Amino acid sequence: MYARDNDSGAHLAQEQPTPAQVSSAVDAFRMLSDATRLRLMWLLSSDELDVNSLAQAVGAPRPSVSQHLAKLRLAGLVTTRRDGRRVLYRARDSHVRALIAEALSHADHEVSDLPRHD
Repeated sequence: MYARDNDSGAHLAQEQPTPAQVSSAVDAFRMLSDATRLRLMWLLSSDELDVNSLAQAVGAPRPSVSQHLAKLRLAGLVTTRRDGRRVLYRARDSHVRALIAEALSHADHEVSDLPRHD
């Protein structure tokens, strides 16, 4: 495939992202490039869970899951709320949930015989 230049009638559908937007997106993808963190985010995209439940679900030690959650929280991908003594985690918003869903949908097409679509 060859990229078309502007002389051929091609145009940008939208403005280029700013350096800050690109940096933020790269940071988010970096956080999601770890298999355990991606699994945690998949779980947190549909439910609000505590560290113990998450550790059991992904089969990882609780301290490791806590470290992953701290990184995800610092990256702005998860939020927390207190419920008594427990801290519950959840994917931050619909953008994060959609990102996780699309990434895993793309992966499903990569590893299966599902047809591609636009």
